[in-house]
Amino acid sequence: MNKSELRVEQRKTQNQLVFSADLHPLLQYIYNHREITDATELGLSLQSLARPEQLSEIPKAVSRLVTAITENQAILIVGDFDADGATGTAVAVRALRMLGAKNVDYKVPNRFSYGYGLTEGLVNDINEPLPAVILTVDNGISSIAGAARAAARGMDVIVSDHHLPGPELPQVYALVNPNQPNDTFPSKHLAGVGVVFYLMLALRAQLKLENRLSTPAPNLGSLLDIVALGTVADVVPLDHNNRILVSHGLARIRAGTAAPGILALLNAGKRHHGRAVASDLGFTVGPRLNAAGRLEDMSRGIECLLCDDLRVAKQIAEELDQLNRERRKLQDSMQQDAILILKDTLENLENVGGDKFGVCLYDADWHLGIVGLVASKIKDKLHKPVVAFAPEGEQSEWVKGSARSIKGIHIRDILAHVDAQQPGLILSFGGHAMAAGLTLAKKNLAEFEKQLNTSIKVLVNPDVFTTVIETDGNCPAEHFNLEAAHALRYAGPWGQGFPEPIFNDQFTVINKHMVGGAHLKLLLETKAGDVIDAIAFFQDESALQGRDQIEVVYRLDVNEFRGRSSLQLMIERIL
Repeated sequence: MNKSELRVEQRKTQNQLVFSADLHPLLQYIYNHREITDATELGLSLQSLARPEQLSEIPKAVSRLVTAITENQAILIVGDFDADGATGTAVAVRALRMLGAKNVDYKVPNRFSYGYGLTEGLVNDINEPLPAVILTVDNGISSIAGAARAAARGMDVIVSDHHLPGPELPQVYALVNPNQPNDTFPSKHLAGVGVVFYLMLALRAQLKLENRLSTPAPNLGSLLDIVALGTVADVVPLDHNNRILVSHGLARIRAGTAAPGILALLNAGKRHHGRAVASDLGFTVGPRLNAAGRLEDMSRGIECLLCDDLRVAKQIAEELDQLNRERRKLQDSMQQDAILILKDTLENLENVGGDKFGVCLYDADWHLGIVGLVASKIKDKLHKPVVAFAPEGEQSEWVKGSARSIKGIHIRDILAHVDAQQPGLILSFGGHAMAAGLTLAKKNLAEFEKQLNTSIKVLVNPDVFTTVIETDGNCPAEHFNLEAAHALRYAGPWGQGFPEPIFNDQFTVINKHMVGGAHLKLLLETKAGDVIDAIAFFQDESALQGRDQIEVVYRLDVNEFRGRSSLQLMIERIL
């Protein structure tokens, strides 16, 4: 496998839709290069959401929750230790309390003690008196043993999850997952928080039908800011249904009516809620929330989302911000370790040679909560799937890995193929197309890497190893202005599967200097003679290679400085 090639491609026109005349012409062009089939998909009304009753087993789950609420039975939410799990847990707790549940608590497995999901260990450690109902959020589809143990202890389990199922489903009271076999829900891309939000919508409808709610009935739409955060942070594709959820959540944030915890986390990241967009949730709020689950306990992050006092929320957000700083330092150190490991075993960082279609990394001193981030960064450098491992615990014979993949390689399917070819090599695994987790014996690391590469070679088209940067082509000269930048910024919402518009063009470098010690500030001249500010984060002048004429991949952006707005190009790559 030779050094990964780089190719810039212009997105192909997907359709020739006719839009409203008042839609900005640049947006009309952009939308015709996105995977939408009808102009109505740009409508973001809540009335266009898919209906809750389309989810399998929703009636069974709702019926059991109605009984729990009306009979004041205890309900225990079992979440996950990432941002999706934290937001989903917060939505479940808030919604159930709004709908009349008096006895609701939550538990998030500590990743260092229990591992992921509803495990036997977690179930065994639930204290008496036992809850009548366990509701999982963002987990449960693979919790075969944990669900069986909960049933043996007399608890009814309702699974709400979005992960892909394995060959065996857990035996539970009800299983709500759009990706389970024969489910007819039209959007298969709901995050875990989206699934439990839909379950709460269906519960509200049933309680209202039975006249068990106050008048007016609680407005669950008030939780959409939390739903939006979890959806964006989990990097699920923003199909039409998810764009509706995210857009309404962002509207609440911009209006200042979001959960105090979200407003506080934005403030901790030096982002103004009134200008918030989806990327602020993904790159500012999400990492700070995730830091709790990566380094300590996600309960602190959940408490931030459940807090209704802005003063207290700010205190918790400051704690999470400090944890995130510690996470960044640890991640930087581990990434340097990973690069040294690669340099010891490979000719260079970008040439994995021979049959190295994927890379496994392990260090006995690595932190279990950070390996996924390291895998992601190294994956970006190599443009190949990467699995980073850390010890399960001191003196443990087991290691846990986080896998990150590239477009065209469904990493969970690859792990399933490895498991089928060598049963018993992997103790357990689960995940998505782009990310997965697994556990195996430390002594089997070399054999696993060998089989991983064999499986990738068998299943994958080699063309996927070419790095392709898809752009929207050249930006017309008439749209190099603040109006177009504003239109693009607040359209969308942009994200996974509905990418933010990026362009590629050639410019003349008029001026260049470093700012903030790590960022390249440029003054560029367009072919039409316009002069525009630009910035390339974490780049230095060496990226220009001494050239005055450069081609760059960039976004149109709005620079806010001392109350004034101006056009700025955000440079994604200098070619």
